[in-house]
Amino acid sequence: MNLLVYILVYPLIWLLSILPFRILYFISDCVYLLIYYVIGYRKKVVLNNLKLSFPEKSNEEIVQISKKFYSHFVDVFIEMVKSFTVSKEEVYKRYKFTNIDFFTELFKDGKSIILTGPHYANWEWIMSLDSFVDYKGYAAYTKINNPYFNNKVLQSRAKFGTHLVETSKVISEILKNKKNNIQAMYGLLSDQSPQLKKTYYWSEFLGVKVPIHTGAEMLAKKYDMNMVYIETKKVKRGYYETTFSLITNDATKYPDYKLTDIFLEKVQKQIKAQPEFYFWTHKRFKHKDKAQ
Repeated sequence: MNLLVYILVYPLIWLLSILPFRILYFISDCVYLLIYYVIGYRKKVVLNNLKLSFPEKSNEEIVQISKKFYSHFVDVFIEMVKSFTVSKEEVYKRYKFTNIDFFTELFKDGKSIILTGPHYANWEWIMSLDSFVDYKGYAAYTKINNPYFNNKVLQSRAKFGTHLVETSKVISEILKNKKNNIQAMYGLLSDQSPQLKKTYYWSEFLGVKVPIHTGAEMLAKKYDMNMVYIETKKVKRGYYETTFSLITNDATKYPDYKLTDIFLEKVQKQIKAQPEFYFWTHKRFKHKDKAQ
């Protein structure tokens, strides 16, 4: 069944991905009208998330943010589809790094890096970073149930040299690289809701007490890695800029969860500045009434 679905669907995705960006964004505009005004995909979730996060805003303001979000959300989906066939040169043109020398200096201390950020703006094209740094790049991902699509997604994401690793296998890769004295960079997006059984820390996120991912902090402390924040801005449609900042180069000196709090402060500042570019369809506050 998985193979049949792949055979029927992937050619359509490929045909869509080879279209020029200007046509893809016209399609995106049409899809936005469909999913916002007709289908209403997760509209209740999005509006509820926005109301919880911005109780000071009027209903009109919430609706305007939601419309801008859905327009951006479809753009990101279209850009993901384009990633199957887009050239590296095209991504380099559209996804810029403002302070790439930051890594040249950091590499000299001999440590590996935990790169952490939110699902904000475009998080797919961050994979191109591997073309500009000396670190061996890894990105944690969740496996897709259909193995044929999973392989295609891995191929499209790995075109810049980044190694995709299932989240459950990240630690084994860290240990292997540490044993072989390989400086590596491990990318983790840590803003979404963890499973309750894997929750060790609760804190306020956009004013709501929720369970928090602490894996990035744990790994940085346990394996003495630098912790770096990814801040991506949408410059204009289809164009992004990413700036990196050091959270710490000595994770071991911080009390438990302090580094996670610093990360959360950075994420919230980014969201409050331009909320329409955050990933609001995720049920981030689904466990809010279960706070300890």
